[in-house]
Amino acid sequence: MTAPVRKLLVVEDDPGLQKQLRWCFDGYEVLTMGDRAHALEQVRRHEPPVVTLDLGLPPDPNGSSEGFATLEEILQVAPRTKVIVVTGNDDRENAVRAVGMGAYDFFNKPINAELLGFLVNRAYRMHELETENRRLLQQQESSIDGVIACSAEMLKVCQTIEKVAPSDATILLLGESGTGKELCAQSVHTRSPRAENRFVAINCAAIPENLLESELFGYEKGAFTGAGKQTRGKIEYADGGTLFLDEIGDLPMALQAKLLRFLQERTFERVGGREEIPVDVRVVCATHQDLPSKIQAGTFREDLFYRISEIRVQIPALRQRTGDTLLLARSFLDHFAREQGRTFRGFSREALSALEGHNWPGNVRELKNRVKRATIMAEGAHIDAKDLELDAPEGAPATFNLRDVREQVERQTIVRALGHAGGKVTQAADLLGISRPTMYDLIKKYGLKV
Repeated sequence: MTAPVRKLLVVEDDPGLQKQLRWCFDGYEVLTMGDRAHALEQVRRHEPPVVTLDLGLPPDPNGSSEGFATLEEILQVAPRTKVIVVTGNDDRENAVRAVGMGAYDFFNKPINAELLGFLVNRAYRMHELETENRRLLQQQESSIDGVIACSAEMLKVCQTIEKVAPSDATILLLGESGTGKELCAQSVHTRSPRAENRFVAINCAAIPENLLESELFGYEKGAFTGAGKQTRGKIEYADGGTLFLDEIGDLPMALQAKLLRFLQERTFERVGGREEIPVDVRVVCATHQDLPSKIQAGTFREDLFYRISEIRVQIPALRQRTGDTLLLARSFLDHFAREQGRTFRGFSREALSALEGHNWPGNVRELKNRVKRATIMAEGAHIDAKDLELDAPEGAPATFNLRDVREQVERQTIVRALGHAGGKVTQAADLLGISRPTMYDLIKKYGLKV
């Protein structure tokens, strides 16, 4: 199989240097351009992983720096491209400025073919690694059936479920109401060796206390008034499969002791019975409550807590799942539009901003309900903020200007490093992995005081 051609764009106005650089990179398909317009045309057409850019390009007719303008536009058109800027030997200030704008690295003239080749190969390898990482993350979006996610926070949960599902360990799922705890419990079951058997769920908060024991353990004929026949409980029905105890934090204290004994012995007695019944069942529990606080208050048994939490999985709230809100919203819109037999062009710009700006106290459940209601009630071709019953956010929308975002993050990181280093520039530079002069240049650039 033939290896893919590695493309390199060289932006240099000196024909002699163009020829020299083309000779330096015989392992690449080298594209050489001498001005901004043609360079940007090649970036759009080929999306080269690496670009070498001469910052000393002649100024445009207005006298503006052509090199910096070219760098800025390349990063806007192809933000993942690694740009290595080439500067004069004494032009360190502009080199630092270019790196601050987003350039991958810089190189000083005169050209040293071996050193420049090393920088280009390293940049190309970094681009390959980042591309592979994005590909793997995209594959992981659907790693758990029914879970729609691209955020690192939720992908970590999916990876944990994949690891623990084949075992028989008792799992405790923690998270706010509406985050998808039951969906995660079902994923544990379907990825376990018990997948062919029953998944039995019971909500401990939804059943009255006087009925919950018989629902869990079953009862014998005549055990109480109205018990006209022997009835199996949820635990017995789940034999060979998975028992999901939702809202375990609402389990009454009297039943906690009986459940603890069952988890320890894997046997139980029906209400009104004397015979011990063995079962083989995997137990998954879930709650939105703070169980350690309930233990301190004396309303939840500490020994039961440790028994049900052999493995704990914290499911993040929707507001903590970076990027998942819009991904979920679009998925729900497609689903409900098909269900309602309607066609939409998507969400309006105001709706997208409103979705991102809302705090989602009801989490994924709230988002799903709002999108469903909107697909029923909307009258236009787009779902608007008012269809979602959300207020359009005030103020300027979040910026998508790559340079602005990069500078914001860079400034925040420098401030954090200085804070960790107690304001000592040398130590802060070491934390950031840059030289002390570069650190001073960045401090000056962002007007920081040390």
